[in-house]
Order: sequence, then C-alpha cells, then structure tokens
Amino acid sequence: MTLVAVVLGAILGTGLRLGIDQLVAPDSAFPWATLLINVVGSFVLGLLVARVWPSAPAWLRAGLGTGLLGSFTTFSAVIISLLTLTAAGMTVVAVGYLVASLVFGFAAALVGVRIGVRAPVDPPIAVDE
Repeated sequence: MTLVAVVLGAILGTGLRLGIDQLVAPDSAFPWATLLINVVGSFVLGLLVARVWPSAPAWLRAGLGTGLLGSFTTFSAVIISLLTLTAAGMTVVAVGYLVASLVFGFAAALVGVRIGVRAPVDPPIAVDE
C-alpha cells in the first residue's frame, strides 16, 4: 500500500511541477517557478507534518511526503538553476536565488507548522491504517 501511495503521489506531484514550470515565467533567466514550487512545497509539508502526520497512517505520510511533495519540490532543480545562473555570469543573482530559496523555504515551512499546530480540527481527523 505504501509503494502505491508513493507512486500515485509522485505522478501528481510531477504533473503539478511541470504545469507550474510552464506557467510561471518560462522565459525568465531567474528560476521563478522553482523558487515558487519549493516555497509552496515547504509550506505544505510543514502544515502536513504538524496537522496530519500525528494521526495519519504510514502509507499516507509516505504518499503525501515522499511521493507528492518529494516529486513536486526538488533540491536538484535549485542546484541546476544555480549552475545555469553562474555559467551565464550572473553570480550575484545566483547567490540571491540561493538565499531566497533557503530563507523563504524555511519561513514557509515554519508558517505551515505553526498554522497546522494551531488550526482546530472539528471533527478530529481519523484515518484507519
């Protein structure tokens, strides 16, 4: 069941990533889509960890975390964007992108966790494993 959840999550996450890559500034030298994807993914994962993980079965955590969000966000895309910017002589922009990715990703995850911890669940989430 866990493997199926991860595969299905990965299919959805990859499709979402491709769609956003094609819609958000595809002709820009700056990797806006990758930054947006990673910040949104950090927020959603933070929210899920705080809100859903405590009561979710392992297969659901794997499907949403490793599958959906693991395929939606990716550190390798950040590295490729950094290499591309640097090779184009845009070292200052590359450093700015790296800092923005880390700062906004961390902040988004923190906000997601805080919202998840404070958000009331009525009725409580009950998932059978």
